Amino acid sequence: MKATLITGASSGIGEAFARRLAAEKHNLVLVARNEEKLSALCDELMLEHEITAHYIAIDLNDYNADKRLFKETEHHGLEVDWLINNAGFGSMGDFAQLPLEKELEMVSLNVMALVALTHRYLEQMRKRGEGTIINVSSTASFQPIPFMATYGATKAFVTSFTEALAEENRVHGVSFLALCPGTTDTNFFAASDIKDPVRVKGKGIQTAEEVVDAALEALEKGKTSVVSGWTNYLISKAGTFAPNSMVTKSIGKVLRPKVEKDHKEKKKSASG
Repeated sequence: MKATLITGASSGIGEAFARRLAAEKHNLVLVARNEEKLSALCDELMLEHEITAHYIAIDLNDYNADKRLFKETEHHGLEVDWLINNAGFGSMGDFAQLPLEKELEMVSLNVMALVALTHRYLEQMRKRGEGTIINVSSTASFQPIPFMATYGATKAFVTSFTEALAEENRVHGVSFLALCPGTTDTNFFAASDIKDPVRVKGKGIQTAEEVVDAALEALEKGKTSVVSGWTNYLISKAGTFAPNSMVTKSIGKVLRPKVEKDHKEKKKSASG
């Protein structure tokens, strides 16, 4: 049975993909850590859209998680013809003061898990001569981001990796898309423990549903990457025209006071 596998599917952009594609009659495999949310979402979508929806509650940072996930879909006879690598998180702060374990977990989830799942399911797609892989990146991928250094670097990897694979696999019938949202109305900042994030006012903040719309429209047009939202697109392009030294100074000027304030508050809380 053909199915669409979505990681990070219990909320935000992943959940929006699940709802939209269920309405388009995709059978689903939803992956996240929160079993309760996944189970409820599967039940809801199966009842509403008369599709088949499976869930696999797993932490993709666990040892051999990608291998266990792949075996699980194979065991149930699920032919994953769409893979949406959406799971990920970020951090904000002075890199030298951030917990190293958390930074390495971010690299593992945002990069290593995505690469592993892409490799495992791509092989099957190429044998069948068809398939679609959407890797959720970020507008942060287009320039270095001081005080979000690790996160921006992981997303730069995702965008570059995806666009390269798009060309490699063009002749094999497999479509790739690097989806680059800007600030989106999800629980990303809360889940990443980012307080007082910088937000682009007005049209820069999109809903998860608008991000999904942009992704599916880009796929239909045969694009290999897309920045969702015109405001986000213009900001991402502006960053590519200026030297990195100028961009990093500008971003650092905005973020440094926020990071220093947060650090002082944490020290005060710890001592008091």
